[in-house]
Amino acid sequence: MTPPNERKLLTPQEYRQAQDSPEFVELRRRFRRFAVPMTVAFLAWYLLYVLLSSYAHDFMSTRVFGNVNLGLLLGLAQFVTTFAITTLYVRYSGKTTDPIADEMRGRLEAHDLSGKHSEGSTRG
Repeated sequence: MTPPNERKLLTPQEYRQAQDSPEFVELRRRFRRFAVPMTVAFLAWYLLYVLLSSYAHDFMSTRVFGNVNLGLLLGLAQFVTTFAITTLYVRYSGKTTDPIADEMRGRLEAHDLSGKHSEGSTRG
């Protein structure tokens, strides 16, 4: 990576060229392939929790042990789900999007917008 004080700013045309490149299109596709389904799944899970909290009082107040009820456990599961999604995304991006992003960043910093891959510049 180029140190920040040695970087030359890209022109708007260079940004547009990078955005229109096949690598960037693939990067967006791979990101969406993870983000969209995971977002829909989490919002559905959250909406279910809110609806159960609002309309299924007896179900949510079911004691599991001591003073701990099902509503409390499902609420804590929201946090667990958030951390699980974050972990999954870090693993997913490390394998599928980061290699493309790293290669593109290297080319952009070098102002090499030809789209030709430098040998050995991508990971696994």
